[in-house]
Order: sequence, then structure tokens, then C-alpha cells
Amino acid sequence: MTIPGVPALPAQSRPGLRPDPDWFRAAVFYEALLRSFADSDGDGVGDFRGLASRLDYLAWLGVDAIWIPPFYPSPMRDGGYDIADYTGVDPRYGSMDDFRALVEAAHERGIRIVIDMVLNHTSDAHPWFQASRRDPDGPYGDFYVWADDDAGYADARIIFVDTERSNWSYDEVRGQYYWHRFFSHQPDLNYDNPAVVDAVHEVVRFWARTGVDGFRLDAIPYLVEREGTDCENLPGTHRLVAGLREMLDREFPGTITIAEANQPPREVVAYFGSTDAPECTMCFHFPVMPRIFSALREGTATPIRDVLRATPPIPAQGQWGTFLRNHDELTLEMVTDAERDRLYHWYAPHQRMRANVGIRRRLAPLLGDSRAELELAHALLLSLPGSPCLYYGDEIGMGENIWLPDRDAVRTPMQWDHSANMGFSACADPTALTLPLIDVDDYADRCVADALADPSSLLHCLRHMLRVRRRHPVLGRGEFQLCRASAAAVLAHTRTGAPATAQGERAHGEVLLCLANLSDSQCETSVEVPGLAGRATRTVLAGAVTAPAPAVDAHGRLTAVLPPRGYWWLEVIPNREEAR
Repeated sequence: MTIPGVPALPAQSRPGLRPDPDWFRAAVFYEALLRSFADSDGDGVGDFRGLASRLDYLAWLGVDAIWIPPFYPSPMRDGGYDIADYTGVDPRYGSMDDFRALVEAAHERGIRIVIDMVLNHTSDAHPWFQASRRDPDGPYGDFYVWADDDAGYADARIIFVDTERSNWSYDEVRGQYYWHRFFSHQPDLNYDNPAVVDAVHEVVRFWARTGVDGFRLDAIPYLVEREGTDCENLPGTHRLVAGLREMLDREFPGTITIAEANQPPREVVAYFGSTDAPECTMCFHFPVMPRIFSALREGTATPIRDVLRATPPIPAQGQWGTFLRNHDELTLEMVTDAERDRLYHWYAPHQRMRANVGIRRRLAPLLGDSRAELELAHALLLSLPGSPCLYYGDEIGMGENIWLPDRDAVRTPMQWDHSANMGFSACADPTALTLPLIDVDDYADRCVADALADPSSLLHCLRHMLRVRRRHPVLGRGEFQLCRASAAAVLAHTRTGAPATAQGERAHGEVLLCLANLSDSQCETSVEVPGLAGRATRTVLAGAVTAPAPAVDAHGRLTAVLPPRGYWWLEVIPNREEAR
């Protein structure tokens, strides 16, 4: 499908995938919720062919990898995270051939594919569970965690406090209780059974053979249970993750794994493993995200500085994954009670805006549709440590529907143009859509086509940011260092490149100084960068800044004036000796 304003790449000019085992370090990920992204056959549900038809748009935007949430057969009681068949494709999304064609077409455009792998639990409709409940002595009888009563693992918290009262549910067929850390229709697998480990490895092998480039490992802190613990982050869980990584490195080298471990940074870093026993290639850094939102309302960079200072170093082979929003609620589990109360007050004053321990809203409405705040939030996301992940629709400021249940509030159909169903599904009856279209205020009319036609749109702004980031791989691969700034509102940090890389960084390393004003008023600040004394700078990205790039004085201080919610990325010009 040709998208107006987006040139289709001719076959001979498509870059394809470059052989780079560290591709994920400088990559920008994009989460495309399959059922809500693009419908090719008019049944009202997004599918593989629909996503494939929009690959040129994603390549134009500057996306390096697409993360696709579960598309397996499922009762869809939890957005597909309740899997009924690990090696199948739900017919609503197409066929296995359609999936393979999507992977091939993405690779032709230099875009990699990462898929979700839900290892902790299955749907209660999965054949493994049905066999386990019917035949306790059969081959699947011990595939799940069963008990005669619900007294076990009493120290484990309940995650979905809105809907669940216990981590145990009684099964009338088997006459026993089964363990579940999430919804009661999602029984946990029993990883103390070696047959379960073998079965899961076979599932991962199946999908790795299709050519996918990575797996997001959903909810991995909960794989193993032990009495007297909170049943999170246990040594047995880490051994399982390390075993999966060892298999992938041996059989499918270069395939990455991303940990979804909503835990404090000091615990998450363990999921990178060690040099001798590596675990995940990347881990999502959950605590950074709510601090960005706190900083925007407090008008100070302190929350961001504090969480970054509390983040332990990670192994050289690892990388953080960062994000502003995704398909889940904006989780507030990793903040204090006082911080949570403030965030609810600022961003979710109505109960319907909340879910579990978090906020079920999209980025643009969260930030009051403030263009300055949307730009600043993305400038932070793209310059802080880690590889960023964008959420579909946020690039055009899509809205939300808080009247839909649970997290469907932020999972509505992508708005492409002003044709039927906003271009999401050309032929479907509106009542057949996977979810209703946004009909709130001016969010209902927002679409990609209008954003493409407007050079001043948020879409074009974000595309420019991504192009700048790609030209400066130090933002993904470089060292990070917080800098002291005289103004509390200003976050200042440097990104410093490692010596001579294949990506073309200077022999002695590129240096970028990134500044962000979190307040809603103009701010003058002095930034201490003693190692850069006497160096000139040049602007590589600026938000509402029109002044010439300042130099670092002989005392190692740089003085800058930033507009309200302003941001400024400065490249430090190498001196003559370094430029040789």
C-alpha cells in the first residue's frame, strides 16, 4: 500500500539488515499492537498483511525494530497474553506464511522484528492445562503448580489487586488449587518440571527459525516459587533465563532477549546476568518513566537525577530499554506512596483513568496535549541511557478512551487518514472493529495523513529527532554521565563515545552534552563539565532554542539559557589533537 507523503523504497535501494551483533544498542523500537494497527481484509481486526503494508511508513519514520505483542491463538481475555497455543497464529491475524512474509519484508527495509514470549503462564484454554486438570498422572499432570489447599506461598503479593483476591484458584475438574500470579484464567507453568523447560525451549526454537530477531520475555520475575519468599527474582528463575539465553546464543546467535521485569533497578540488573552466565540482552528500565512525568509537573530534574543515580552499572554486554508509554498501564509500582499520590493527582484525577497500580492513559492526553512537553519527553527518552521504544500512535498525539475496560483505553485502532474507520479498516462495519475509534474532542480527527502533510507536525518533529539520533550513535552506545547544573530545573548529562567503532565514531570518541529544562519558565544555568574546558560546541538538536551554541570556558563551565520546556543537544567539537 502506498501512503501519501511516504515514498516507497524501491527494491534496489532497500538497505536490508546489516550484520551487527550490537544493533540493539543504537536501535529505536516501535511497539505495533497488531490487532489495532492496520486491517487488510476488512474484518475489523488488524493483521500481519496490514502491518506489512505500513512498513514503508515505519522505515520513513526511522524505526529500527518493531515489537509485536502476542498474536497466538487466545481467548483474548488479557489482550492475547493468555496464550492457548504457543506455536500457532490466531486466524484473525493471518497465517504463518503471512508472518514469515512480514519478517522478510521488514528485513528488506532494514527493520528487525521482536515478538512477545509469555513464559510465566498460559491460558486455562491451553491444551497443556486442559490435559493437566483432567489427568493428574498423565504427561501434563505436573505442567502447572497444583496444591490441595491455598495456603502456599503466602508471602507473594497479588499483582492485579483490582480483580484478584488470591494467587490460588480452585479447579472443580481436578479438585485442587492452581497457582497464578496474574489473572485466574492464566495458570502458571511449573518450571520445577524439566519437561516444561524443554517444551518452552522448543517453542522459542520454533519462532527463532522464522527469522525473528528477538523475544520480549514477559513477566519473567515470577517463573519459580519457593516457600518463605515473595516468589520473585529467585535464583532458579535466573538459571532458567540463563539457560534460554545459552540455547539462543548457541543455536541462533544474534537473537536478543528483552526482560520485562517490573522491579527496582538493583534487582532488574541481575537479569543481564554475568559474563560467564549472560541472561537478557536488554532489560526495561521501568522506574525512569514515572520520574519523567513527575519531573514535568514538579518543574525540577531532581526525580530523574535521583533514579539515574540509584541505577547500578550494568554489564558491558547489556542495554536498558526505555519508554514513555506502552500497551499496559503507566505502572506506579516503582514509586513511593507519596509519589504515587502526586502522580494520580496530576495525571489521573478520575478513578476511571486508573488500573491496578497505575494509570491507563495515552501520552498526549497525559501531558495535556502540550506540544512543548511532548517534544521534551521524547528528547529525554532519546538521550538518556538505553534503547527507546515508541508506542504506536504516540507519534501523532493519539487520544484515549477511558470508558473502555481495563487497558483497552490505550489500545484503540491506529488513525491513518480520513477514509472509512480512519484508514484502519477500509471495509469493516464500525461495530465490527476490534475496539471503537477515538471520538473524544479533537483527538478523533488526528491521523497520519494530516501529520505527514504538515511539516511542523509532531510526527515530522519526532522523525527529525530519530534522524539526529541515528547520526550520533553515541546516544545509544556511549557512556552516560550526569553533570552538575546550577539550576535544579535543568537535567544535564554527557554521552561519550568509545574509541573507534565500526559505526564511524571518532577515534577518541564523540561527546554530546544534552540539556533539558523541566520547568515551564525560561532558565539560565551553568553546567560543570571540567573535562571539556575550553571546548567549542555545535547544535545538533534544539527545542525552541535560537541562541548560538555556547562554548565551555577555561574553568570547565558552560552557560546556557533554555526556554520553557526547552532541550538542547550540543556536540563538543574535538580539539586538534583528538581530531587527528
